[in-house]
Amino acid sequence: MATEIERKFLVTNDGWRTAEPRPLRQGYLSRQKDCSVRVRIDGEIAFLTVKGLTVGAARREYEYQIDRLDAEEMLTDLCQPPVIHKHRHTVWHAGNCWEIDEFFGENAGLVVAEIELQSETQSFEHPAWLGAEVTSDPRYFNANLALHPFAKWSTDA
Repeated sequence: MATEIERKFLVTNDGWRTAEPRPLRQGYLSRQKDCSVRVRIDGEIAFLTVKGLTVGAARREYEYQIDRLDAEEMLTDLCQPPVIHKHRHTVWHAGNCWEIDEFFGENAGLVVAEIELQSETQSFEHPAWLGAEVTSDPRYFNANLALHPFAKWSTDA
């Protein structure tokens, strides 16, 4: 069984902008409380990812590389709209890899930093651009951002 341990934070300034971003597009074939199935295109590479229920900062994750053209078709024909568009910036800080996602479309204005850890109790240095932790706030899960985009949060009941 594969387990992903990931903590997620808001970003407070542009001090992290040091690397060229990679454009990502992703959509969901299934979004349920205990399991989501995602298709993602990351540059020329595509993946099918199955994620389990998040408990704390951990969840089961299974990811498989798939044919890019198949992924394009799935995003267009099978995924539940809308497709998420974002740029991913990879930034190293104090020996740790941070993935910073800058969202576009209906999620424009949202910038989230993620760090994958070996355990939920692993310590790490917080970069100066790191803001509030949102690991346990389901609004920030990508599967939920597709259903309830950031731009609509003030009008969502």
